[in-house]
Amino acid sequence: MTPFEIIGAPLTLWVAPVGTAFPTITAAPSSPWVKIGTNGDRNYENGGVTVTHAKSYDKVRTAGAAGPVKAFLSEEDLMFGVTLLDLTLEQYQLALNGNTITTVAPAAGQPGTKKIGLSEDVGRTKEYALLARGLSPYNEALAMQYCVPRCYQSGAPALVFRKGGTGAGLQLRFEALEDLNATNAQERFGYILAAHLPAL
Repeated sequence: MTPFEIIGAPLTLWVAPVGTAFPTITAAPSSPWVKIGTNGDRNYENGGVTVTHAKSYDKVRTAGAAGPVKAFLSEEDLMFGVTLLDLTLEQYQLALNGNTITTVAPAAGQPGTKKIGLSEDVGRTKEYALLARGLSPYNEALAMQYCVPRCYQSGAPALVFRKGGTGAGLQLRFEALEDLNATNAQERFGYILAAHLPAL
């Protein structure tokens, strides 16, 4: 309901190999896009998804001025954070640099198992394309999506296994890397696409 520009619903995240085409805003993401959380936002802690635009500026202060007279953007970062309440190894893999999952079929007297290594290789950083989709700020029947061509998972989860609470969660943080193939300087971290009118 109006006002549409005030959004009170979570984003849902997907990852895919770098170079994967982003789905159109009306299409459901399909393979190779993989949803973060087996059940998407139903596996996210109640805090939802945070989108952080971090920036640093160098300020110029001249001899005759007390305050800054000019500022230069020196650094910028784009980050997506979520606490994932889904400990399937297919999701845990995101926190472990994409380590390989080994599956063993059940046998007589032995259950089927899945295994993933807990250590990561120095110098190897798994990269992803990231899609974050939610409601449009123009019409809640339409969608808005963040399209990030390159990112990596930099979170350092500290899982707490305890009685009660919300359940053990993986604190994930996806940090954007510049797209070396971006067509213009404003889309080096990707772009936001928001539907504003229904299709004809």
